[in-house]
Amino acid sequence: MNMLSSFFTIFIFIFIFLFASPLVHAWRPWPPSSNINNNNNNNNTSSHYPFSDSKKYEGSSEFVQLRYHMGPVLTSNITVHIIWYGTWNRNQKKIIRDFVNSVSDTTVPHPSISAWWRTVQLYTDQTGGNISKSVILGEEKNDRLYSHGKSLTRLSLQGVIKSAITASTRPLPINPRSGLYLLLTADDVYVQDFCTSVCGFHYFTFPSLVGYTLPYAWVGNSGKLCPGYCAYPFAMPVYLPPSNRKALKSPNGDVGVDGMISVIAHEMAELASNPLANAWYAGQDPTFPVEIADLCEGIYGTGGGGSYTGQLLDAHDGATYNINGIRRKFLVQWVWSHVLNYCTGPNALDH
Repeated sequence: MNMLSSFFTIFIFIFIFLFASPLVHAWRPWPPSSNINNNNNNNNTSSHYPFSDSKKYEGSSEFVQLRYHMGPVLTSNITVHIIWYGTWNRNQKKIIRDFVNSVSDTTVPHPSISAWWRTVQLYTDQTGGNISKSVILGEEKNDRLYSHGKSLTRLSLQGVIKSAITASTRPLPINPRSGLYLLLTADDVYVQDFCTSVCGFHYFTFPSLVGYTLPYAWVGNSGKLCPGYCAYPFAMPVYLPPSNRKALKSPNGDVGVDGMISVIAHEMAELASNPLANAWYAGQDPTFPVEIADLCEGIYGTGGGGSYTGQLLDAHDGATYNINGIRRKFLVQWVWSHVLNYCTGPNALDH
């Protein structure tokens, strides 16, 4: 390939990434359609932010055309490598580490994160191999000095990853087959489209920029910039009327990080099932796929959909959650089951 052809190829990749890449738009709340009060006889569940119709909103196979496009899924044991970009305190890191470490822990009481991950495991590659049940926390890298500044583009995110895997001291391991690179930006970092159309997304790095094709996800801490947009329902959108603007108590006492957990779960599920944008998704256009977590945006419990989260659980301290982890509780979005043909989670009332 001559130099002109090489330049053209790189240009096409960058153009697709910037303007037509399958970025996952983590869910944001829809404007409410009603203010109906729902009663619930179960003392440990709550009905939050009711929708106008009593119908269940977990999805319907009638409308969903999820298909497998013959690409790889993460069948090898998954190792999550975290890049902490910016300033993070010890407790924030511990909350996120505990979440990742809980994904494969089958000793956690029901409803557990590992039970939530079992729906993700149902997805297979063309050999019939399932997504791995093993998800472990790998090496971590701190970028406390904001090596690429406090305003990042989609391409500069890949630069941050390159810096982490090529660092002169303790570089992150390079693991294209089973590595999942999680780039987390602190609450004073702005990323392109953050707070306006995305709370996080996933893609893969370009060899021309990073040297390798590595599946990665970016998730931002919205605690200061836009909690009502990306940390709902622990913070309320400004467009809601005052009567509907009562936020729920977050389970770990950090609105920004507790809001991140559901987005991280969303991205991990989709990276496992569609790491190179050619495996499991709905829709005809591979540059704008609808993936297994996209299909369940805003659904956290039975009956969820629209501006209604669904049936959730109340902790003894008044916090709201839907799954248990190691020593902690979390609120995570459900994912689509292609076996059941609807969205599901371990806190479903019919489980």
